[in-house]
Amino acid sequence: MYKIGVIGDKDSILGFKAIGMSVFPVEDSSAAKAALEQLARDDYAVVYITEQMAQEIGDTIDLYKDVMVPAIILIPSSQGSLGIGMRNLRRSAERAIGADILFRDE
Repeated sequence: MYKIGVIGDKDSILGFKAIGMSVFPVEDSSAAKAALEQLARDDYAVVYITEQMAQEIGDTIDLYKDVMVPAIILIPSSQGSLGIGMRNLRRSAERAIGADILFRDE
């Protein structure tokens, strides 16, 4: 059975534990990278990562962009959104469909 994990700073991810997700608080990019690699090995289907941490480990995240599992989804942290998650969603939709259907009116 697949699991869902959340990686990021403690303040941003602790609430996810209340809804049954596995949380992995990290304080720096090396810990975030190690956590992501471990979750990929441990059959996590979905891994949420705060945008701030994802920004620091972009090369590692790119290794998983063309695989089905784990699906890596960027979420805002407690400090707010950097817009990275939305840009990635837009890029993925354009790649899959061939056109920008999400933001074409902007």
